[in-house]
Amino acid sequence: MSYYYGFPQYVSVGEKKAKAERKLKQLKKKNPGIQPIVLEGSAIAKTWWGKEWNKNLERYADYSNRIGRGRSYVRHGAVLDLQIKPGQVEALVQGSRSTPYAVSISIDPIPKNNWNAIKQTCKGRMDSFQKLIAGEFPKALGEVFTKSGSGLFPIPKEIRFECSCPDWASMCKHVAATLYGVGARLDQDPSLFFVLRKVDINDLITETVKESKKELLSKARKKTSRVIEDASGLSDMFGIDFGEEDAPGIVKAPVTKIKKTASKKQAIRKAASIIPEKRKNSKLTGSAKIEKIIRSHKKGVSVSELIKTSGMEAQKVRNIVFQLKKLKRIESIARGIYQWVK
Repeated sequence: MSYYYGFPQYVSVGEKKAKAERKLKQLKKKNPGIQPIVLEGSAIAKTWWGKEWNKNLERYADYSNRIGRGRSYVRHGAVLDLQIKPGQVEALVQGSRSTPYAVSISIDPIPKNNWNAIKQTCKGRMDSFQKLIAGEFPKALGEVFTKSGSGLFPIPKEIRFECSCPDWASMCKHVAATLYGVGARLDQDPSLFFVLRKVDINDLITETVKESKKELLSKARKKTSRVIEDASGLSDMFGIDFGEEDAPGIVKAPVTKIKKTASKKQAIRKAASIIPEKRKNSKLTGSAKIEKIIRSHKKGVSVSELIKTSGMEAQKVRNIVFQLKKLKRIESIARGIYQWVK
């Protein structure tokens, strides 16, 4: 870098972007697996998880006066690679020199007591992965997640960082850019937050699923078709395997009312010929289609693939899968994966 009167020469944003793009191309030739931070528009983060990550960093006095140094860096594409691992963030950030600076950030796991308290608070209120990842949960939970010192997000004493640059500041521009880059990466994949904080995302909905299962099983004695649909959907969505001892029973065929004028033998023949035929016309075709698809997948097939391939309604497919499993024609070889019993 050239200096004039002791000050570094001004470099425009366009030149910085061009420099970062050139270096990124060089790095990709050597390592195609690098993961640069590429923003769409001027906003660093757009989703709940990305925004709250950045807000958390900015709310602390330790960082508030320094974190802003990294905004322009991440915006002009200087974060050439960013990898999130359990408790660790590794990044390459293009600075004034030709060689990118290596940044390493260590983040402590969520304290066990905090995690247990958060799980207890979420009990019965976190009913799907989709809502959790999308940040579409009750406002009260958001306040719990972001509470300083006891929430999901790290406080300054839980964050340690290093950079290969010569900057003497405790948080240089490259570290700041990397921290903002984490917020941008969480926009793409919020589940990485739980990887970084070394906790299991499944824990936040486990208790809710257990409670839902208990409720369904308590209603299963009624053996209504609605209960069977709910149980089947729950099994496929969350991978709960209802055992023989607690599986809801299959709905029995409706009993045909016999007219008093008809003989007993005539009524039996009528019930045997008409009712099964109706059931065959309404269900056998769909069931046969699902059976055929499962048979064709020697290594097993998921419910989502069955729905996609058959073109049938999701709930209808789940009901058929549930009944085929009950009849022991298929078996679950993994969570949500079914195979034909030979």
